[in-house]
Amino acid sequence: MNTQKMHKKPRLPLVCKLIFVLTAISVLLYVGFRFSADFADAFNRTVSPVGRIVMAKLTGWIPFSFAEMLLILAPVILITAIVIGVKYHCNTRRQMWIYLAGVFCVVCMVFNLFVWNMAPAYSAHSLDQKLNLERKPVSAEELAHTADILLEELKKLEDDILFMETGSSRMPYSYTEMNTLLMQAYDKACEKYDFIDNYHSKVKPVMLSEPMSYTHITGIYTFFTGEANINVNFPDYTIPYTAAHELAHQRGIAREDEANFVAFLVCMESDDAYIRYSGFLNVYEYVVSSLYTANKDLYKENYQKLPKTIVAERIAYSEFFEKYRENIAADVSEATNNAYLQIQGEQQGTRSYGMVVDLAVAYYRDK
Repeated sequence: MNTQKMHKKPRLPLVCKLIFVLTAISVLLYVGFRFSADFADAFNRTVSPVGRIVMAKLTGWIPFSFAEMLLILAPVILITAIVIGVKYHCNTRRQMWIYLAGVFCVVCMVFNLFVWNMAPAYSAHSLDQKLNLERKPVSAEELAHTADILLEELKKLEDDILFMETGSSRMPYSYTEMNTLLMQAYDKACEKYDFIDNYHSKVKPVMLSEPMSYTHITGIYTFFTGEANINVNFPDYTIPYTAAHELAHQRGIAREDEANFVAFLVCMESDDAYIRYSGFLNVYEYVVSSLYTANKDLYKENYQKLPKTIVAERIAYSEFFEKYRENIAADVSEATNNAYLQIQGEQQGTRSYGMVVDLAVAYYRDK
């Protein structure tokens, strides 16, 4: 027996060294993105789409959310990693440090995926610049004007929507069929807006949607698996718009208000009445919420024009949401998401979701 091999000191695997080098490059890239919107925009439109598409395709064939499965199995994975480390890799201090370095490599790879696939989108030029919209503080009158336009669009769709006795509307097809319709809408939108990645993918309904509802999360894009995940426990009218929002993240639109507005633009491109209804109603709710804060009289004027079906839809949503409104999970989720968004440069944190109102008003200002 070769005693030299028996006493050979364990070394850090070459793959780990390469990951650490890649991580150092990623740190430099991340700093570069934060300092230059031009650089971030160029990277987001040339390099990042490759990674986003590859990740989406790698997990797209899986019929369930791979990210959700990883979350469910996280305690088992953590315990297994600890047991393996203690049993096989802690005989010497050197072995222990090499094993910990290997574990850290996993963290580094998640960071690398974020930097290469998603980070530049947070620092790229804003959506209003890409759409040539004048984004500025809005008046109550402008909010009322936008709300009226959206309401008129909803009225045009009212007869094509099926409403149940509960007051809620019903999506007339499966999630798979909805996904196909959204892909068709994205195809049309990408012909108009070349800054959106154009490829087909699938949204993933979350199995644990009911527990997820307590966090107030209606959907989430997991960059480390490339999946657009949707909470299917929420009322039907929220689902196509939420799916379009998460698909927008998957296509390089990182900021929440911008993903909301791209989802709206995509829904408007659909030939399907229910998808258009979902887009118009969700943005309408953002706008009238701001109108209520700005001028209650103008809000009341708009509310009086609402069809009974829309009033019933909103009442049904409020009754549904009451069960999930106040709880610790929602507070923790809000704080975590708020911190994440602020770290990425969205100073408004979770309030940035509602800033879609500024984009909607700018879009309809002269219409």
